[in-house]
Amino acid sequence: MARAFWVRAPGEGEIRPVVMPRPSSGEVVVRTLCSGVSRGTEALVFRGGVPESQFAVMRAPFQDGEFPGPVKYGYLNVGVVEHGPPALLGRAVFCLYPHQTRYVVPAAAVTPVPDGVPPERAVLAGTVETAVNALWDAAPLVGDRIAVVGAGMVGCSVAAVLARFPGVRVELVDIDPARAAVAEALGVGFALPEQAAGECDLVVHASATDAGLARSLELLADEGEVIELSWYGDRRVSVPLGESFHSRRLVVRSSQVGTVAPARRARRSFADRLALALRLLADPAFDALITGESRFDDLPRLMPRLAGGELPALCVRVVYEQG
Repeated sequence: MARAFWVRAPGEGEIRPVVMPRPSSGEVVVRTLCSGVSRGTEALVFRGGVPESQFAVMRAPFQDGEFPGPVKYGYLNVGVVEHGPPALLGRAVFCLYPHQTRYVVPAAAVTPVPDGVPPERAVLAGTVETAVNALWDAAPLVGDRIAVVGAGMVGCSVAAVLARFPGVRVELVDIDPARAAVAEALGVGFALPEQAAGECDLVVHASATDAGLARSLELLADEGEVIELSWYGDRRVSVPLGESFHSRRLVVRSSQVGTVAPARRARRSFADRLALALRLLADPAFDALITGESRFDDLPRLMPRLAGGELPALCVRVVYEQG
């Protein structure tokens, strides 16, 4: 037996018992050490904000149930292999699995956590993987002037990876001045939207707001590009494509982690991309993205507070009883 967190209905969560299948050859049993939840996609799923047209696209790899609920949803899970091939037995692994105390998956669905990466930090791998894919799409160059608009979990992950690029000017832009401390920990600049530096070669937008997207376009130099990472669910978005948008030859381009970026698709697999994200997490600067911790049993009470904005957290790490 195991236990899992389910969205019973929009805005309502519960812990349910789960009967685990007996593992077959080529499968592993994983005991969860910790999982991660953010105020982004998971909060939107909890609110019931996935549009019907995107039900199939938004399925998590090991999701049970259907949108808007009941549904078991999540994708940031780190555990230890209790049963499986000798090479994995006893190893800490990352898996795109929901919040559940134990689970059975194919061995190919888990990625070993590298030595030097604490399991507690490895819960960020899925979000850092999104940042890697976005930067494969964006293809920043040495010396670029870059703004990341929206200092949520995804935006901060992008900024953290960009901070390692040589010669770039990276500025994290957000309406919350408290995010300046996170930017400092990541090694990048910070500005409120009205104070952000312009003439950017590239802007990565991750605020999921109309105002953030409009400001992203304003920050571009001529012929600059916005990489749109926000997912708005069922909300309509106003994009300011008048005034100088055409004369300045600006570009807005989407990026989404569901496929490997075209620039690397012929030479990199999903497994390659996730393994790279885990290697990047050897940098302790990423610890700044984990801004809270909760017990697994408290998830039904935590999720309404996250989804409603009562908790201004980036990533909340969920810890599990051991034994």
